[in-house]
Amino acid sequence: MLFAGIVILVVVLDQLTKLWIVSHFGLYESLQVIPGFFQITYLTNTGAAFGLLAGHPAWWRQVFFVGVAVAALVAIAFLYRKMARESVWYQVALALICGGAIGNLIDRIRLGSVVDFLYFSVAGHYWPAFNVADSAITIGVALFLFVNFRHSAHQSTMDEHR
Repeated sequence: MLFAGIVILVVVLDQLTKLWIVSHFGLYESLQVIPGFFQITYLTNTGAAFGLLAGHPAWWRQVFFVGVAVAALVAIAFLYRKMARESVWYQVALALICGGAIGNLIDRIRLGSVVDFLYFSVAGHYWPAFNVADSAITIGVALFLFVNFRHSAHQSTMDEHR
């Protein structure tokens, strides 16, 4: 239940925020939230993270990204079956990654690109725009790595005491 609830929450939040952006902003339109640091800007990304592969033919990108997303979802299902009983935090991490992958997959299938809108800068240097799905994936991967590191460290300590 926890896994499904988090996946659904991430997908719904991601799609609702993207719908709000598309319905309230024109493409490339910005709203300064914290001047010089954070703005909401409606952008689309036809590539991967940071716009990678954006220059390739649209049909190729579509097949590639849908294939990668499906492979990621299969990997998440495998990891969930293997690790979910070890820690509730594995469940949370995998659910965040899964929800984010589904949120961006919906955009790719529906629009052929991903809607991005969270745009940060520091001293005139801009971080690539991202969205709720990207945030969930990033947090999920970081949490997964942290839990995995802690679990490995705990196992090493237990093995030393045997």
